[in-house]
Formats: sequence, structure tokens, C-alpha cells
Amino acid sequence: MAPKGLGEKHKIPSGTAPRILHQQRLPRPSVHDLSYVELMTNFRENQIADFPLWGASVFYRRILIVSLFVASATSLAAARDLALVSNKANGVSAITVPDLVKVSKGQTNRWPDGKSVTFIMRAPATPEMKLLLEKVYELPEGEVKDIITTANHGRMGHPAIMVVDSDEDLVNKVASIPGAVGVVDVYAINSSVSVVKIGGKLPLEPGYLLHGN
Repeated sequence: MAPKGLGEKHKIPSGTAPRILHQQRLPRPSVHDLSYVELMTNFRENQIADFPLWGASVFYRRILIVSLFVASATSLAAARDLALVSNKANGVSAITVPDLVKVSKGQTNRWPDGKSVTFIMRAPATPEMKLLLEKVYELPEGEVKDIITTANHGRMGHPAIMVVDSDEDLVNKVASIPGAVGVVDVYAINSSVSVVKIGGKLPLEPGYLLHGN
């Protein structure tokens, strides 16, 4: 039966009403209104224009990544395994931990064979020496610098403690100075020097004093 108020000629044919009603409930969008298309194609530009901090946030993310990389590199340097190396003419193959502490502080002047002792290391401030300061000196950087100054006082020609700029330089100094020993990155060692046991252990062995993290 037709809805009230519709005449015979306005009746909706059976079978077509659902389609017509469905079309009326879901009107088609206006074809000429394409403003949303422009917004979507310019999404990236709109973000930057509407949110000026977007570019800044990308910049700070890059800063954070670089900072994390530097921190990781520093941590790796601090975690390196170190070794005590000796001039081959010294005849020193092993040393106790207390004797190593004395040598590193310039408190031992001569080896049993009579050679003058020279302890060679990198600058206390370098990350590579962090392990040496913690395990051998057991002192902060400033106090280690004071020990070096005191040990070398009056010994300009033959310092008790020598500070060098690189692992390569350290190994070369140890190899060329009779009576010299030094602490160096274990992977910088070559055949020109001898490795000295500390407390009966060699580098990379479990319980070795200068083992990294």
C-alpha cells in the first residue's frame, strides 16, 4: 500500500523502492569538490607548515642518534681488554698485583737485574685508561696526574712514568727502552714486546685483572 498522501501516479513501483531509498540515504559526493585531494597530496608540506616543530623534532632526533653513537663508542673504548707488556730484554714474565701498583706509581726504581724501571701509559684522561685507573691505581684522574708529576720530579732525562699519545707509540717505546713496561690495548700488541702475566694470568683469561666489561 502506498504511503498516505501519494496519488496513484506517485506510487513507488515494488522492487525499485529499496534501490531508490538506498541512493537517497547515501548521496554521491560532489564531483567538483577536490579540495581534499590537494590536502592529501600535500600532506607532508601541510604537516611542516601547520606544525613548525616537525622539522625541529627531526633535527633533535638526529642529534640524539649521534650522541648515542658517541656514547657507545666511548663505552666500547672503556671496556677494552688491556695487557701489561715488557721490553724483551727485561726478563720479566710475571708480576704480582701489588708490585704492578708500585711500578705504575713510580715506587719501584729497578728490576731484579738492575735495569731502571720505566712505566709507560696513555694519558689518564683517555677512555682507554679508565680500566687502569679503576683496577690498578684505584684513584680518580686528577690524583693519578699528581702521582705522575711527583714520580717524575727531578728525573727529566729518564722519567719513571712516561705518557704517550697512542697505543702504537706505547708499544714502540716499550720495545726500544730497556727496563720499560706499559699497559696497552691487548689488540695493539705485536712481536716486538713480551706479554707479562698479572697475578699468574694472561690477558683474556678468566679473572685477569685488566679484563674489560
